[in-house]
Amino acid sequence: MSLQEIRRKIDTLDSKILALLNARAHASAEIGKLKKMGGQGIYAPHREKEVLSRLKKINRGPMTDEAIEAIYREIMSFSISLEKKVNIGYLGPAVTYTHQAAQKKFGSSVEYAACGSISDVFSEVENGRSEYGVVPVENSSEGAVNHTLDLFIESDLKIYAEIYLPIHHHLMSIGNPIAGVTQVYSKDQVFGQCRLWLESNLRGAELIETASTAEAAQIVANNSNREGIACIASKIAADMYGLKVLASSIEDNQNNTTRFLVIARSEAKPTQSDKTSVVFEIRDKAGALHDILVPFKKARINLTKIESRPSKKKRWSYYFFVDFEGHHDQGHVKKALAALGRHCTFLKVLGSYPRAES
Repeated sequence: MSLQEIRRKIDTLDSKILALLNARAHASAEIGKLKKMGGQGIYAPHREKEVLSRLKKINRGPMTDEAIEAIYREIMSFSISLEKKVNIGYLGPAVTYTHQAAQKKFGSSVEYAACGSISDVFSEVENGRSEYGVVPVENSSEGAVNHTLDLFIESDLKIYAEIYLPIHHHLMSIGNPIAGVTQVYSKDQVFGQCRLWLESNLRGAELIETASTAEAAQIVANNSNREGIACIASKIAADMYGLKVLASSIEDNQNNTTRFLVIARSEAKPTQSDKTSVVFEIRDKAGALHDILVPFKKARINLTKIESRPSKKKRWSYYFFVDFEGHHDQGHVKKALAALGRHCTFLKVLGSYPRAES
């Protein structure tokens, strides 16, 4: 087959694909009308997981599962925008890692609202200005984002979905050589994730904390006295603010990943592969921690995370945040939570949601 014949074949296939995409969009719009009549939320993570799982299962290549997910992310993003104008609050400004995580989940066809703090993201969703919010909750190198955990104790918002984003940090400046860098701007957690590299390569440099990596990039790009200053941020931030990357992937752990949560005013529907998050406070007595783990063991529930935080109500009193496999509506999970509650002074289910691939 000649080059021209192959190209004509591709043109014919593209025409068919376009027609099918528009037919799918019409069907999505009809679903949107039904959801609106029934008062249902527009974004359905259980349906998203179902669609992607089915497509990956029937995929025979050469297209990879990752390519399919990227393509359908945008298809589903446009479908959401057809159903309703949807706003996503995130820890801003633009091109932060939280912004990138939000775009990975919701695509480019929805609206995004940059928030100045994690508290502001919660408020944005609680007050109905945004349907959903995206916040960081833990990093594979540095552990929990404590502010996010603390906010869940008082908030009525639910965890609706989770996102895993590989994180790669880059040292960048307006063009200064590494040897001339005397000040480095970035978020405090980022300095922790690049600790060994900084000690080895910029031991004498002053580390200046900012609210986000994007803010650090803005400061370096806009600083009139640019000599000696640099920042650590993403490659996307370098492109946006016209900065030169001096050193790439300087994170100490090359598998560095941050987990983000999608928060909403409602709960996600069950799938066949869910995760549940709870927070509780236990009675101050000998063996209390052992007692709260027994119900999970008896129900054969796999714990994926356990984290403690000071309760701030009295000295040496702690809240425990636990993630485990399963949905809180499942019988064995209900039984375990009931048994857990008998050993707690406070117990709250933060949400059950589709488990993401890390």
